[in-house]
Amino acid sequence: MIEVAVCYSGVHALWGHRVNHWLWKKDIKLLARAGSSFTRLLTGVEIHPGAVLGARVFIDHASGVVIGETAEVGDDVTIYQGVTLGGTSLMHMKRHPTIGNRVTIGAGAKILGPITIGDDCRIGANAVVVKSAPPNSVVIGVPGQIISRGSPAVQVNRPDLESVLMPDLLGSSVQSLLGRVDALETMLKGRASHQDRRQSDEGLWSGDDFSI
Repeated sequence: MIEVAVCYSGVHALWGHRVNHWLWKKDIKLLARAGSSFTRLLTGVEIHPGAVLGARVFIDHASGVVIGETAEVGDDVTIYQGVTLGGTSLMHMKRHPTIGNRVTIGAGAKILGPITIGDDCRIGANAVVVKSAPPNSVVIGVPGQIISRGSPAVQVNRPDLESVLMPDLLGSSVQSLLGRVDALETMLKGRASHQDRRQSDEGLWSGDDFSI
């Protein structure tokens, strides 16, 4: 506990935000913004004092994280470095995302606009999310594509850290495309299906005639 209190800049950023958010709610906004800027200088994390953060939020490897004014973050959320919860409008309205409970946001992900990310979601690293995601789903890619999980998260009230379960969207799409091409070749030319063109367990494509 001493190590966390002394060494974890993500914890320091959250402590600073709790104070700044209290000042913001008391309408002492200039001091709140000054405190937010000072916290950013110390930790590399910029959290607008108007943002609402739930309990047990954890910012890991805290560097380059930006959370906007009208953002709302639920309980037990894990945020990695380089994440942006940003807005897409200059209007004085709800313009930042709402993050549900037990959401994991991968490094470099950008969640933009007044969208909602449901409970138990996982946002892949470097994803750019501009549409709402239902609970218990995975979002990957640019722009972010929503993929439903095969089964719900097994851990309760804890972040989902099973990165190896992230789907290979591009690999699945290419594999499906190859199957359709083989079927067409068989229909048009009577050729045997190329059984050797497939993706191995190691993620490498076999077959000497495969190209993009």
